[in-house]
Amino acid sequence: MLSKISLGVMSPSGIMSDDSTCTPENNEWRLTLVEGSPLRADAQRNRARILDAAEAVFAEFGARASTEEVARRAGVAIGTVFRHFPTKNDLLAAIMKRLLAQLVEEAGKHDLFAFFTHVVAQAAAKKTAVDLLAESGVDIRLSEAVSHLEEAVSSLLKQAQAAEAVADSVQLPEVMALLASVCQGALHGGWGEHLQARTLAVIFAGLKQVGQGGCRG
Repeated sequence: MLSKISLGVMSPSGIMSDDSTCTPENNEWRLTLVEGSPLRADAQRNRARILDAAEAVFAEFGARASTEEVARRAGVAIGTVFRHFPTKNDLLAAIMKRLLAQLVEEAGKHDLFAFFTHVVAQAAAKKTAVDLLAESGVDIRLSEAVSHLEEAVSSLLKQAQAAEAVADSVQLPEVMALLASVCQGALHGGWGEHLQARTLAVIFAGLKQVGQGGCRG
């Protein structure tokens, strides 16, 4: 998930308004990150139901998934789906935007290593939607959204370094590159839980040992 956003579909413009309140605790900010402007409560509920249903339908049927099936599972009229998402590509893009918004929120609930583990598991679980989005060629305008994720990861990195869990020489670009790369592997390699855990153990050991003569065998 993160790998596709970071390596393939970012564009120079963001999706948030300039006067947005940029704190993960702010519900209006989370909605603005996903949609671009606040919605009425009933419209917000409908939108959330549609996205929940779409994730399940795309995972089950892949490219054959129909908007009608999404509407049926969401319990809304097909016109409601089209009002929120005029095309299937719009729906796929919205799924990815919501996933990124959720990652920003999740960053505040974990330490650096736990966040790595969570993101990789999410990437492996969301393979179908991500692959469909990549095939569609949709341009997701998420540069500002990604910058908020970088800010959150930067905070986790500083905390880990203060606790001496990560070497002081490790910098944010390196951590983001590792995160994107491991998500790419999880997405395309079909990683199971055991492989995820072993791969992350190697990465975590490296982050601790940088600047101390390398990893010890």
